[in-house]
Amino acid sequence: MRILTDCDGVLLNWEYAFNTWMQRHGYEEVEDAYKYYDVGDRYGLSNRKKKELVKYFNESSAIGFLPPLRDAMHYVDRLHREHGAVFHVITSLSLEPTAQELRIQNLNKLFGSTVFEKFVFLDTGADKDEALLPYEGSYDVWIEDKVENAELGIEMGLDSVLIEHGFNMHVENIPLMKDWKEVYEYVVGY
Repeated sequence: MRILTDCDGVLLNWEYAFNTWMQRHGYEEVEDAYKYYDVGDRYGLSNRKKKELVKYFNESSAIGFLPPLRDAMHYVDRLHREHGAVFHVITSLSLEPTAQELRIQNLNKLFGSTVFEKFVFLDTGADKDEALLPYEGSYDVWIEDKVENAELGIEMGLDSVLIEHGFNMHVENIPLMKDWKEVYEYVVGY
């Protein structure tokens, strides 16, 4: 079984790590920041400044030490060990090789070195259209947190699900999973 997955906000808690990093650099979130996917909206930043800060963070050493998201470690392990699932990670991280290597090391340290069969790295904030093309029509499970990417997956014949966050709780047309336990149950058909 092959499972396609985003990384930040799905496997890893990028949001927590980025917020911690931003606070250390003197930035504070706006009121009700959890409702916004866009970092510019969360911190009241211009589009240019937002892109600059996210790219800087994603290419910093901090990217190699992100914590797992919720119960991801336990249920990814169960999917892999008990059901033979392998994961293809499709992430808009950076084209910087060092950042990519740190991401791989972080994931392998948390989840084990046999879980991830493939890593597809896109530039910071890049769209995932081309990266999903090889999987078009496969009906593979595609796990995302960004609504637009989940909708893209549906258009491409994937079985999209969303990991729930404050910014996507309004979605009704895509299965919304509170945690990886729900993803696990969805995938194995409980």
